[in-house]
Amino acid sequence: MKKRHLLLALLTSTLFMGAAHAWPDKPVTLVVPFPPGGATDLIARTLAPKLQEKLGGSFITDNKAGATGTIGAGFVARAPADGHTLLVSSLGPYVIAPHLLAKVPYDALKDFDYISIAVQAPNVLVVPASSPHKSMADVIAFLKANPNKMTFASSGNGSSDHLTAELFWLQTGTTGIHVPYKGGGPVMTDLLGAQVDSSFMNINTAMPQILAGKLRPLSITSAKRSPLLPNVPSLEELGIKEANVYSWQAIAAPKGLPADIKAKLHAAIVAGLNDPHVKTKLLDLGFEIVANTPEQFTAYQAAEFARWKKLIDTRNIKAD
Repeated sequence: MKKRHLLLALLTSTLFMGAAHAWPDKPVTLVVPFPPGGATDLIARTLAPKLQEKLGGSFITDNKAGATGTIGAGFVARAPADGHTLLVSSLGPYVIAPHLLAKVPYDALKDFDYISIAVQAPNVLVVPASSPHKSMADVIAFLKANPNKMTFASSGNGSSDHLTAELFWLQTGTTGIHVPYKGGGPVMTDLLGAQVDSSFMNINTAMPQILAGKLRPLSITSAKRSPLLPNVPSLEELGIKEANVYSWQAIAAPKGLPADIKAKLHAAIVAGLNDPHVKTKLLDLGFEIVANTPEQFTAYQAAEFARWKKLIDTRNIKAD
């Protein structure tokens, strides 16, 4: 009887291991919780063919937009933890939206296995080329002499550009006027038309207009200067501490992903991001390759979750 039980256990274990090693045995869906065309969508569609090359099977991108990314994130959180449904998202659903919305359909601290932050990119404070502000010193001096006079546009309440402005005001002891739009397109239109004074815009979005001479960059929110803007100082080097902000895109899975699948997936993501063609393309667009470990991403998510909660609560920031 004992031998029979032992053989059955070994057989079950072998079958289970065989099933796990067969992954992926059906299409893998990369859920992007935003409409097509943005930075997150770009990262998912750049990674998908590379994952397919490394792991076999089929990797498809599916855009499930709505509720600041929480609809798509909730869909992934409820999916089976078998490696066939993954979330590719920016920081919003992971660390910001849970503090802005009254209720989200997942617990960002408990419902995901965090695989890797793929890329990050800082924000840059830009003003129209016609602006009288030629430096960050000019901006701070103006804000201190004229509280609540200078406008800072954002793509919406609680967006990365909005939170960066709030953090900047907090750390410099200044105040400005937040002008929220519905998306980045209208922000750029009004900024180029000098209808608003400034915006902490993501570097990927701002670079074409900076290079065209239509926007003037004054400072960047990374810890050090960007290779794309070597003459633009960081907030940190200007003495504005604890105001570093990165927008980032990362991959997560439903909680309970088998360890061997997580390891394979992580290795394939890192390899894909470091593919020479992919890496060059992303660097040229202003992204920094991160490709960190699941353990590093998990720790970072928890820290950023707490950081943005504190700011949102302190500044009483509400969603649109």
